[in-house]
Amino acid sequence: MPPSDRTPHAAHLDATAAPTAPQRADGRRNQARVLEEAFAAFAAHGAAVSIREIARRAGVSTGTVTRHFPTKEALFRAVALHRIEHLVHSAEEIAAKEHPSTAFFTFFAFLVRQSAADHAVGDALTGAGFDLQSAASTAIHDFNAALAGLLTRAQQAGAVRGDADSADLKALIAGCIARDDDGTAQQRMIEIACNGLRPSAG
Repeated sequence: MPPSDRTPHAAHLDATAAPTAPQRADGRRNQARVLEEAFAAFAAHGAAVSIREIARRAGVSTGTVTRHFPTKEALFRAVALHRIEHLVHSAEEIAAKEHPSTAFFTFFAFLVRQSAADHAVGDALTGAGFDLQSAASTAIHDFNAALAGLLTRAQQAGAVRGDADSADLKALIAGCIARDDDGTAQQRMIEIACNGLRPSAG
């Protein structure tokens, strides 16, 4: 799933990040520009990118950025949670189209590729950036539920070993995206991880 072509309005990203007071037209334009550049910057560099760099890309002052998003965590959270929402939709689509024995592996490979291509996703899922897992977020709750649901159904179908859990999956994703130097190495890591998740012949 490629990143969204359009930067959504902040209100659709995260209720805690959106300002509560009405904004002037120039304020809305600045906020949209900040979000657009934050999407690109976090995708390329993950949570390590600075507010100063995002402001430079957007052509605004750091004060303008912090006026809309008081901390870098608030801005990263808005971007990352929007990405997580897309992952949830993808999980639902895969679960509806494929048998549980294959749906899980399809989604696992999808997560690895998305995490490697978009560092905001990778940092959010592996905890390398800000700890989104601790946030009371509907998107995070839905993602965890979708991942656990695919895993449980695959285990019930006998396609995945019964002792694997969501924490194992996130650790495997982190290992796979560490080899993002080329597509061949990444695919090999996905295959190694998936083979390890399948029940042993015994």
